[in-house]
Amino acid sequence: MKYLGWDELLPGAILFSFDEELEKDAAEILPEERPYAETNSHEAYVGDWRVLKPVYNRDLCIDCQFCWIYCPDISIISRDKKMIGVDYDHCKGCGICVEVCPTNPKSLLMFEERVDNDEALAQWPEKE
Repeated sequence: MKYLGWDELLPGAILFSFDEELEKDAAEILPEERPYAETNSHEAYVGDWRVLKPVYNRDLCIDCQFCWIYCPDISIISRDKKMIGVDYDHCKGCGICVEVCPTNPKSLLMFEERVDNDEALAQWPEKE
């Protein structure tokens, strides 16, 4: 099978998500174990233009899953209904996760891309 570039695809072309047909529902397979096709955006780093990034503070998270539900890029990593981090390869830095976070202070805050996550956690506001 010859893979086409983005500018060679015909309108209405189908891009398959996986290289092979799955024996069970993809939701039952951890994302890192799925056989992604070369044409799937999961295989492409798309966070280059992000200026701000969400940083996650596990100590404040109540695992409400709002960030996971509302993230338009599926960049919130959740296992067994517990938030475990952010997929920075696919996060665009939109900040929706921070907006929907109900904790006080929020368990996700936006920081400049250049700020190290440990440095960001040290700057976290105190609980009111």
